[in-house]
Amino acid sequence: MEVLAGIRPIQQLARSLEPECYLALQHRTALTREHTSRSQPSQRVHLSPMVRSVRACRISDTVCEATVVVAEEQRCRAIAMRLERTEESWRVTALVIG
Repeated sequence: MEVLAGIRPIQQLARSLEPECYLALQHRTALTREHTSRSQPSQRVHLSPMVRSVRACRISDTVCEATVVVAEEQRCRAIAMRLERTEESWRVTALVIG
């Protein structure tokens, strides 16, 4: 959400995201910035995001799926992700932001 809001550079997440997820998030961020630049300042998206809930489901020793509900000023969003353990760390291999 911080990347979409323009608070955090997407490059900080590069090591945590598979290339497909990184490119998809990068594309969505560009679309969000384009929309934000055309809208009124009072209609900015992703204002004051607050995590409302987090759920994780262990699929195996190396796979976990998680959901997050984030509340913003205007709406709530759901985020779903699949994380897989590599030799070095956990990486997001699937990411959907509602």
